Amino acid sequence: MLDVTGVKVFSATKAKERELLGEIITDWIRSHQDVDIVDKIVTQSSDSEFHCLTITLFYKHKS
Repeated sequence: MLDVTGVKVFSATKAKERELLGEIITDWIRSHQDVDIVDKIVTQSSDSEFHCLTITLFYKHKS
């Protein structure tokens, strides 16, 4: 079991949103210097019209 104090979920369905997702996540990490990322899960799902990309970060607050 992971020792975490928080979870942050990033999700995008539109192509432009998916293109920007990496920058959005990088900005979040830079603005949260008080946490260490301890794990991540990348999930992709699709239906007949949309492709959804979800990146889930598990983090722990630094002591």
